[in-house]
Amino acid sequence: MTLADHPLRQELANELHARPFPSLGAPGQAAFLAIGPAEGQPRDTEAERAHLLALLDWFGAPHPQPGATHWSGQIGRHRLKWESHTEFVSYMILSDGPSEPPFREGLSGFPSDWLARAPGRRLTSALVRVELAAGEEEIARRAEAWFVAESMAMARVLDDQLIVAGDFRIDSAGHMRFAVFARPGTGERRIGRVVQRLCEIETYKTMAMLGLAQARGMGGRIGALETRLSDLVAEMAGGPGDPAETLAVLLEVSAELEKLRAQSGFRSGATRAYETLVNQRISVLRESRFGGRQTFAEFMMRRFDPAMRTVESTDRRLAVMSERAARAGDLLRTRVDVERSAQNQALLASMDRRADAQLRLQHTVEGLSVVAISYYAVSLATYLLAPLAYPMGLDKTALTAALVLPVVAMVALMLRRIRRGLH
Repeated sequence: MTLADHPLRQELANELHARPFPSLGAPGQAAFLAIGPAEGQPRDTEAERAHLLALLDWFGAPHPQPGATHWSGQIGRHRLKWESHTEFVSYMILSDGPSEPPFREGLSGFPSDWLARAPGRRLTSALVRVELAAGEEEIARRAEAWFVAESMAMARVLDDQLIVAGDFRIDSAGHMRFAVFARPGTGERRIGRVVQRLCEIETYKTMAMLGLAQARGMGGRIGALETRLSDLVAEMAGGPGDPAETLAVLLEVSAELEKLRAQSGFRSGATRAYETLVNQRISVLRESRFGGRQTFAEFMMRRFDPAMRTVESTDRRLAVMSERAARAGDLLRTRVDVERSAQNQALLASMDRRADAQLRLQHTVEGLSVVAISYYAVSLATYLLAPLAYPMGLDKTALTAALVLPVVAMVALMLRRIRRGLH
């Protein structure tokens, strides 16, 4: 039986296996580098791929497939793991065997000329030293010699198969440092997973902290807008003011708030995503305390979480201010509608008064019209009936006097019927 596959079935299935963990023995070391675009610059994926190919050509290594987002392979005496992420690319070089003094090699596995031509800026770089566990006292002594005690985090991970340590400080060479102490018999893949997790924690932590820098940068503008909005609302509550002028200021504040939200939307959303990844990567290590020292989770709770709450608070502050501006706009529209309604009522009252005056004037005119029409009707009737009045012994004056009342009554009745017919 032959079935037609969805065109994306194979691609989606392979995505679950797209980024395998590296393998690393103990002793060994890893150097990690993450590169992203300069601040405010768009990412150039073509330049990033060309930079990777230049590194592979340097060592005569095969190229990845077109459009690939990851590559692993041997370059010289090192193993390279390259990944392209949403905002950055990462390089990890792994090598087996001891290196003395500790962390001496740095990024020497990368050619210096190649590093100088990187299409972007270094987001972070980390050195990871892997050693065989040689007793807990010796592990504690080495960790204290390599890291700053005040900020060092140290924990047993993966059911006490490994011990990890780091202080999240940049050393004199510009790198973060981590140490992994593996129990004898720990598999290379397990060690490689822990090394990968440590590098991911450092990278995602760095990317998340970009949101804090943005939040701090917007603090002054947000404070100024908040003051303007508060003054505007107070002015609306204190007196009528000029609705047009108030509306113009309100629109200006609202537009600036929407601009800030648009500018910060992507970074704020990315910060929340990176924060989640940091916490997930720490949780999968299954930490337990080593010698009373703080774990990685406790370090993040003390240092990293407040920064993330600052970013979250800034987002909420912007959202609340936008809602306040919207409510102020509703209040202003309500005030304008009420004032307009009052103006309409005054206009209608004025129209009623004018209509009443016109009606009284109309009645006056109708009265005068009865007189005028009656005058002309009496004159016509007098001329019409005068020849008949002389044989009857009536002069013209008596005839006119006799016609006035009947003619006026008839004219008044006729105009009244016409007015009733119109209404």
